[in-house]
Parts: sequence; structure tokens; C-alpha cells
Amino acid sequence: MKKLYGVVVPIVTPLTQEDAIDVTSLKRLADHCIDSGMQAIYPCGTTGEMMYLSVEERRLVAETVVRHAAGRVPVFVHVGAWNLRDTVELAKHAAEIGADGIAVVTPAFFSVRDQGLVDYFTTVAKSVPQDFPVYLYAIPQCAVNDISPKAAEECSRLCPNIVGIKYSYPDMTRIQQMLRINGGQFSVLVGPDHLFAAVSAMGGDGVVSGNAQIIPAYYKKIWQLLQEKNYEEAAKWQHRTNLLNETLCENNNIAAYKVMLKRDGIIATTKMRRPMENLTPEQEENLIAAMERLRYRGI
Repeated sequence: MKKLYGVVVPIVTPLTQEDAIDVTSLKRLADHCIDSGMQAIYPCGTTGEMMYLSVEERRLVAETVVRHAAGRVPVFVHVGAWNLRDTVELAKHAAEIGADGIAVVTPAFFSVRDQGLVDYFTTVAKSVPQDFPVYLYAIPQCAVNDISPKAAEECSRLCPNIVGIKYSYPDMTRIQQMLRINGGQFSVLVGPDHLFAAVSAMGGDGVVSGNAQIIPAYYKKIWQLLQEKNYEEAAKWQHRTNLLNETLCENNNIAAYKVMLKRDGIIATTKMRRPMENLTPEQEENLIAAMERLRYRGI
């Protein structure tokens, strides 16, 4: 089964001023990620404001990206939603439209124990073909629930199409435990950008990075150096990338991504889906000036 690797981009969801999905900008954004040498696209994730999109809007985003990518890079659609019914609907839809796989965040808001998480993830995995790859997704700082290595291993045992995890909390001990699942065959990608080089050097498969859609050249360079096993140089580029990311994430990182993507002519507006907030005009001006000083466009 296909697995994710390298730099996976959880793209923003471009919106029109009327608060509808901006399909034209979405296609340009997909082209931008592909042409910049990123390894995969991941629509409708946290960076895509997924919990504030309707099921119909998420279906539209998924269909647009899968069809426009047209096999140039893998597209793994994030399908985790507020309830199991919507999650299963989105999972089946992703399989039907030809996505390469899906990811599923933990249930949010209410606390769920390990057995509940296993039941949840395996139900989703069994709703799609047995050869359709599924990634678990843990972001406990947003979703409340975490995924223990024991629960992840049980999910993989019960459903072989659960092939890996996107782990978005900076816990190196837990990440290393995930890397041992299935004799090291369980695919592990990190969400915290500053761990990209370190975890990949330890056997991880890459990073899922919203920042990469703004500064793709830096992520492409790190991945190239990691493939060459030039870990010392990769660490230097990681430090350089961290400086850029600190600037991008100083306020609201998703809003900042939209500001920079509009600045570069890739999307048409900076509009966020309420209650998400836009940057203020002053914040936008300061962000653009700081990123220009750091020469974000190239290396």
C-alpha cells in the first residue's frame, strides 16, 4: 500500500470574499506545491480549517485537488470530522474520487479512552477498501485526545490498511515509540516542523508542514540532504528554516499562510473561515516585511 514520505503539504483552503470555496485559487495552490517539488498534498487538514467547513465543502475541496493533481503527486485527504458518521462519509468519498489515501484525526472536544479510539479508527478503516491506506492523526493540543503507541499498534493489527500516523505533538519519546510499531514498518510523519530533520534521520518518513507551502525551497533542500544522509548539513538548513517558521507562526500561522500566498499571487484573498481571525493590516505589513528580510522566496 502507498505510504506518505518527504514533505507533505497540508494546504490552506482558499475562500472568496463571499466565504465560498475558491476553486480557481485551490487549483493554483495545488500546482504551486507540485511545481515546487513537494512529495504529496494533504487537503482539509488543520491548516485547511477543516472543522469549520461543511461536509459538502470538504467534498468539493477533495474532488478539486484530487482531479487537478491528476496523479502528479499523491493526495491524501484528511477526513476526520466532528462525528463518526461524517468521518465515514468523507472517507468513502475520498476512496471513490481516487484519492491515494486518507488521514483521520482523533475525535475532538470530549475525552475518549484508548478502546474508544481503536473502535473509532478501525470503523473508519473498515469503511474503505482493504488496500486503501489510512493514517492516524494526533494533535492533542487542539483535539484533546492523544493516541498512545499501544492504541496505534492495536489499530494497525486489526486493520492492516492503517499504515501510519501523523504525530503533531513535540514528544520525541512518543514519536520514537511509534517508530517501533510493526517492527519499524509503521509510517511516522511529524507535524512539528522543527523535528523534521531529527525524526527523519531516526527513521521517520517526513513532515506534514503547512509552512512548506510558503517556503518550499527550504523543505525541498532539507529532504534532499536527508536522502543523501548528509545529516550535518540538513541540521543547518533545519535551523535556517526554523527562523523563517518562527516569523510565520508568530501570530496566527494559518492566517499568515494566506497573507503570504496572496502576496505571491497564488490565492486571491486572505479570508479566514469565521471564527478564525485574519491578521490585522499592521500584522500583515510586519509579516511581509520580516519575510522579505529573511529572503523567504529562495535559497
